[in-house]
Amino acid sequence: MTFDVEVLLKGTDTVVTETVTHDGVDASAWTDTDVRAMLLSTLRVFARASGDDTAGGDVALRGLSWIVTDTKGGVVIAIEIPSGAIAAGPFDLAADELTQMVARVISSGASTTAVH
Repeated sequence: MTFDVEVLLKGTDTVVTETVTHDGVDASAWTDTDVRAMLLSTLRVFARASGDDTAGGDVALRGLSWIVTDTKGGVVIAIEIPSGAIAAGPFDLAADELTQMVARVISSGASTTAVH
């Protein structure tokens, strides 16, 4: 499946958009593992857009604020971090279900070496 990621860096007014391909199942059948992969892919897009791709793709799911919201085409996750904002989606999944999965994934404590 594919989904769009939009990045707005702090201090800019240009949105960078990238389409991400998720090699797993469609969003309606996602597990926490798929949600983790989606979040990490989304943060990697942010790293590339900010010119900070030196982490080799390593990111951590810490230090961010997020919300899942319904849109016309499905649900979108909006993420805010100190250096910008990210929107990913839409996904064909109930907002409350994705909210619960994101909360579990972020609270699981599993992380890699870099923090954005």
